[in-house]
Amino acid sequence: MPQADAKPGFSRTLVRWFSSNAKNYPWRNTQDPWAILVSEVMLQQTTIPTVLARYEPWMRLFPTPAALAAADEQFALRSWEGLGYYRRVRSLQATARAIVQKHSGVFPSDETSLRALPGIGEYTAAAVLSFAYNKPAALVDANVARVLARIYNDPTPIDSTAGRRTLRERAELLLHRSNPRAYNSALMELGQTICTPTNPLCSSCPVRRFCDASSPSSLPVKKNKMKPTDLRHWDIWLLTDLGLLLEKQPDDSRHGGMFRLPQRPCSTVSSLPLICSQKYSVTRFKVTRFLHRAPADFPVLSSETFIPLSLLPSLPLASPDRKLILRLLPQSSSEGTPASP
Repeated sequence: MPQADAKPGFSRTLVRWFSSNAKNYPWRNTQDPWAILVSEVMLQQTTIPTVLARYEPWMRLFPTPAALAAADEQFALRSWEGLGYYRRVRSLQATARAIVQKHSGVFPSDETSLRALPGIGEYTAAAVLSFAYNKPAALVDANVARVLARIYNDPTPIDSTAGRRTLRERAELLLHRSNPRAYNSALMELGQTICTPTNPLCSSCPVRRFCDASSPSSLPVKKNKMKPTDLRHWDIWLLTDLGLLLEKQPDDSRHGGMFRLPQRPCSTVSSLPLICSQKYSVTRFKVTRFLHRAPADFPVLSSETFIPLSLLPSLPLASPDRKLILRLLPQSSSEGTPASP
């Protein structure tokens, strides 16, 4: 890539802006690699306000890799409830156990060791290296990709092979090598607060003089996205003196290790009384659930079990299920947050 594309002064200007405009997030007030890893995992596909409400309470439960490594999986899953994408906490627990077992509980500080940990890819490794250890590691997230596409006025789809390669090269080229911690945070914050997806605040941009974008709002370009897929499923509500019938999800499923209301084919439950319907979205799916009341003698599958109502607060439930159960049961039976194990 030509040296002219390095945009001399860009990184220094951005870091100076950040020094007086940085938002005060708790993960920016630490250099603990575990705390930083947790924040990065939580922030994947989750909004900052949601993470801000959950980050510090979660860190009090699991302040070290050893704490999460020793935790019961169901308790770990329950602690993550409301953040969604529950595979993240299972992956994080696998990472914690690897740190304990292979590194004697000491968080590794080199890229090779970090990338060898389960669930840690190129971006997460770069985030830990730069934010925890201030090592010159370039990273590209959605905010950075948007900034770079506009700075270089590049219409190459950012989710194409060529686009991803160019983004990595440019991120590396622009990196502030003596202060990557501040620079990477600044670049991400620029995308969050000024170089936003719609209506970017170009007149307030601290690096406007480096930007070649002729139509910032039209960038970045992405390949055609798949339209959301409509899904429907039919569930049963079976409440007896033994408790509420729930089904533990297989380990290889999206809600692995968690509990959900049991599903049945429409033909099996269509004649049963309909209690309610529920709509929710999951990644690229728009889901509609129909909940039917099952009689006491309804056939129960081997994967299903009656859960006493007193255990529901500590049970890991998929968020749509807990919301629905809260509507249908007394709050005292189904509310609550996980207590320390």
